[in-house]
Amino acid sequence: MNPVMKEYPSGAVKLSSGPLRNRYELNKQYVMSLSSQNLLRSFYMEAGLWSYSGNGGTTSATTTNLDGPETWHWGWESVTCELRGHMMGHWLSAAARIYAQKDDKIVKSKADHIVGELAKCQRENGGEWLAAFPESFMHRVAGGKWVWAPHYTVHKLFMGLLDMYTVAGNTQALDIAIGMASWFHRWTGRFSREKMDELLDMETGGMLEIWADLYGITGRPEHKELIYRYDRRRFFDALLEGTDVLTNKHANTQIPEILGAARAWEVTDDDRFRRIVEAFWSCAVSKRGYVCTGAGDDGELWMPSGGFAARMGVGQEHCCNYNMMRLAQVLLRWTGDPAYGDYWERRFINGVLAHQHGETGMISYFLGIGAGSRKKWGSPTRHFWCCHGTLIQANASYEHPVYMEHDDGIAVNQWIPSEINVQARGTDICICLKQDGQHAVYPLSNWNVEGMEVITKVHVPAIPAQRPDRFSYTLTLGCSRGVEFTLKLRMPWWMKGSPVIAVNGERVEGSFPPTSYCSIRRQWQSGDTVRVELPKSLMAETLPGWPDTVAFMDGPIVLAGLVDDERQLVGNPEEPATILVPDRERNHSWWNAGYYRTRGQEAGFRFIPLYEVKDEAYTVYFPVVPKS
Repeated sequence: MNPVMKEYPSGAVKLSSGPLRNRYELNKQYVMSLSSQNLLRSFYMEAGLWSYSGNGGTTSATTTNLDGPETWHWGWESVTCELRGHMMGHWLSAAARIYAQKDDKIVKSKADHIVGELAKCQRENGGEWLAAFPESFMHRVAGGKWVWAPHYTVHKLFMGLLDMYTVAGNTQALDIAIGMASWFHRWTGRFSREKMDELLDMETGGMLEIWADLYGITGRPEHKELIYRYDRRRFFDALLEGTDVLTNKHANTQIPEILGAARAWEVTDDDRFRRIVEAFWSCAVSKRGYVCTGAGDDGELWMPSGGFAARMGVGQEHCCNYNMMRLAQVLLRWTGDPAYGDYWERRFINGVLAHQHGETGMISYFLGIGAGSRKKWGSPTRHFWCCHGTLIQANASYEHPVYMEHDDGIAVNQWIPSEINVQARGTDICICLKQDGQHAVYPLSNWNVEGMEVITKVHVPAIPAQRPDRFSYTLTLGCSRGVEFTLKLRMPWWMKGSPVIAVNGERVEGSFPPTSYCSIRRQWQSGDTVRVELPKSLMAETLPGWPDTVAFMDGPIVLAGLVDDERQLVGNPEEPATILVPDRERNHSWWNAGYYRTRGQEAGFRFIPLYEVKDEAYTVYFPVVPKS
């Protein structure tokens, strides 16, 4: 394969201080709060390294049990749940990314210890099998009996182990994964193609992706053979035929399988896998469309194209959101098409950030957009839905897609404050991306020193009198010597009007429409700066199939009306200022992006960003009628 862009190694990009870094730290605190003992408990139990017989009825019983059931992980991680163990894989993946991001030795030490304990469990199981449930689950599935997604759960563990190897450099994790692969190679070798097709219809998660990842590392023929054994032909062939095999199907069954097809193409060069991925995107996104958050699913099922209005139920699932972001990143890498960067951004701001509680760091499994929606938050140790896992992964790795390498230089694909340090073209290159939160708006903004200075010092340049209508960034370059390359800047879909781009104060001339790149080629010197202003506006986006029903967006930010029922609004959706006006635009030292209130309506109410909603009832889509 020959991708148009390449991602930089983990750890090359660091988040800068600010609100997004605060969300990242909130997630890290939760990751580290989960004890090793609880994460490993079910693995120990299956390996015969732990048992629990209670605390009562014997003369030696203590009155206080510090390791009693009240301290364990419950919900989907309980020892009574067939899906137990899925969180371990997500945890290892998140820990590997956190270590790479911060070089955090404490995180690394804990993760390495857990990998060592998993190796011990694998040895006790005979040297190959490793899971938080017994091998009999797999045999039951093969026998046609119902078990809750053992393949899915094993995939998460594989994923975490391979991330610990590729990102955190733990070779023992790779040894464990190779041993597990031996078990699966032998087990699947017993089945006919028809039997494998039956097994693959039972939510195998990202097993195909794991085999492709493993083959990419080892090059072993048995790992390549597993790729083709887990080729879900019934699904893939139908996609290639142009059939809509998604509507009303379980969305997060198919997306990981497509991520597997994508990775399979990358390691085998089998063009059929790439065509499968492209056919899926066409069916799932291009032809189906999506709601304002980017979702084409509701309640874990793909919605029918044009039938979204009847599906404003529990809302999008975080797992689907995260995995579709991963797929968009893959396609951006393959094609260099900025539309995929636009899609990733939409789902990041109105998915990853909106699914995470801004104070507790907890997850909302679903994110409703219908009238009177509410976010239902999980607890730290009592739920462990699948989305708990993708939450900690998503919030441990969102710096990774910011910059990518292309043939002629570096691309800035996401406008997330960060810094990259790489060696290229015979020199060290550093780019620091900073966002201006005073002369422009800043999502998730809160108290900051810069804001304190502008409200206390009268001799500094004045900030705008009213809330700015743009996002503004400065990229500062550092290099050990002058170096020539092309810096590509993604111009986002939501941009209204012409951007302002200046190098060292001199404006870059040209036309830079939304969903394009501004390419600047020059001999860069240390200290060069690039100023980028991206104008935005309040806009109404129609619900696919229902042109009189709209959601309001402030640039890339979906707004939530703080009402618990459907409200008909009066005005012109093509001129949203006839319906909404700025509200509470400034708070102390920061601007409140996305704060509005209604005007000229029967009853007024407020709008805030969807990602700021915590426990309030809210509504995203509103029918709008012209003023009589």
